[in-house]
Amino acid sequence: MTLMSSQRRRIAAGALLAAATMVVTTACGGGNGGSGGDKGKDGLAFNGGVNKVLNASDKKGGELKFIGSQEADNWDPQRGYYGFVWDFARYYTRQLVTFKAEPGAASTELVSDLATDTGKVSADGLTYTFTLKDGVTWEDGKPITSKDIKYGIERIWAQDVISGGPIYLQQVLDPKGEYKGPYKDTSADKLGLKAIETPDDKTIVFKLPVANGDFLQMLAMPAASPVRQDKDTKSKYGLKPFSSGPYKWESYTPNKSIKLVRNDKWDAKTDTVRKALPDKISVTFTTNADDMDNRLIEGEYDLDINATGVGAAARQKVLQQHKENVDNPQTGFIRYAVFPQTVIDNVECRKAIIYAADSKSLQTARGGPQAGGDIASNMLPPAIKGADPKADPYGKLAGKADVAKAKAALAKCGKPNGFKTTIAVRNNKPIEIATAESLQQSLKAVGIEAQIDQFDGAQTSGIIGSPKVVKEKGYGIIIMGWGADFPSGQGFLQPLVDGRFILQSGNNNFSELNDKAVNGLFDQALKETDPVKAGELYKQINTKVSEAAVYLPFTHEKNIIWRSSRLTNVYTADAYNGRYDYASLGVVK
Repeated sequence: MTLMSSQRRRIAAGALLAAATMVVTTACGGGNGGSGGDKGKDGLAFNGGVNKVLNASDKKGGELKFIGSQEADNWDPQRGYYGFVWDFARYYTRQLVTFKAEPGAASTELVSDLATDTGKVSADGLTYTFTLKDGVTWEDGKPITSKDIKYGIERIWAQDVISGGPIYLQQVLDPKGEYKGPYKDTSADKLGLKAIETPDDKTIVFKLPVANGDFLQMLAMPAASPVRQDKDTKSKYGLKPFSSGPYKWESYTPNKSIKLVRNDKWDAKTDTVRKALPDKISVTFTTNADDMDNRLIEGEYDLDINATGVGAAARQKVLQQHKENVDNPQTGFIRYAVFPQTVIDNVECRKAIIYAADSKSLQTARGGPQAGGDIASNMLPPAIKGADPKADPYGKLAGKADVAKAKAALAKCGKPNGFKTTIAVRNNKPIEIATAESLQQSLKAVGIEAQIDQFDGAQTSGIIGSPKVVKEKGYGIIIMGWGADFPSGQGFLQPLVDGRFILQSGNNNFSELNDKAVNGLFDQALKETDPVKAGELYKQINTKVSEAAVYLPFTHEKNIIWRSSRLTNVYTADAYNGRYDYASLGVVK
């Protein structure tokens, strides 16, 4: 999701929904309840929008104004992977099923969207059948058909043309990679994917070769959105997606602005999830994050679309003078450094980096316990079955570097005096730059010289998302973060550590870990319908990932996020990484 990572599918739905108290989507969050008592004007309060509705209203009208310092990786629903993109995409996309419009953990419940219900599932878990609602249409008034949904999903296979985005559906429906995507499809209608059947325009049937307990979660992603063939502009589709939701694209200038207006062909009677209150929705992009915070405080904009939190420069002012306008939710994200094995191929050299890192300094660089989050010691968030927050194989919870162990690891890797490498960090994320600088100083103490290379954050998928570019630039350390696409080990860990998820562009397995044992454990876990038993397998995977020393987790993230006094229906949703549910927001004109 950044991208972008919240819920529970059908076979084990009840048990997992009860357990999913935090979450993650590329995927989620939860957080502190309670207003904290810091009430201000208009009844606003610190944490007033965390896990409960603040300023409830059904009043329509006005313009909802977003601002952000990070552009989307792509607005194409099949390509976007940033978490904020998934949240924003609800304005112009719909899926067969989606997440309930409720605060906190309740948001992780799946409900029907384009479909009449959440599907009929065969006893063996291999066949899912959906019927589309009457009256669901595109922005030009034409009906949305089962074939449109199939075609949209088929686009995921065209990674050579529209790279990026989650590939779960491709992995689940076509594990052998036999289908080549709609652009290479030799069938007349370009609907040759055998795993999806469309017996008529209102019925769609998915046939899984192997059962997967998270399949409904995958159908709730923007990647499962319909796309109409005659409107598919392939690699340019993200410049003006054709709307199936309550808003349509009026204008878009990349890295500058977006304007959405009402889709007058959208019928509210077919959509029980999206409130569609504002008349207009605008987004302004800026490269100056500090200036963005100031413009939010001054009331020029309503909220940060990226929801990555108020920066250090404005944080004190916000907490002292405007505390009633901020919330401090957990996001379900882990912030971390990852080590591409094509650049640092010796496990002991990677261990040296982990031991040398000062976890307290890294937490401080990210804003401390309130603005940055709790120190993380392994790569599974607490809300995921199989997680053990106390598992600390490298002693990171002590909050300091272990110089002796770092030097011992350097000796084992044949670099007793250290080595040189490069830290890659997005240039539009001051908090990530500060984190990189903290890590740089810690590594210097043991002889590891790390230069920092700031790359264009808007070009993430083609830079750190390209294994070829990573190797060419010598990026031995990449600063990044991740939230679960849905709250299971599959939804969080698989894109990061399953070797079959390595992509040549839009890659998220930055370490390029491709361990047969890890991949095999995923295969076992995916078939497991008991979330507790699946969790035990994900625990084993997490242990092996730690042993491979390809990740240095920093924090279980918390953010201090701003909301203007104009906003109505404000609440954080676990289904959207602790961000506000954008599709429910309104404004006071």
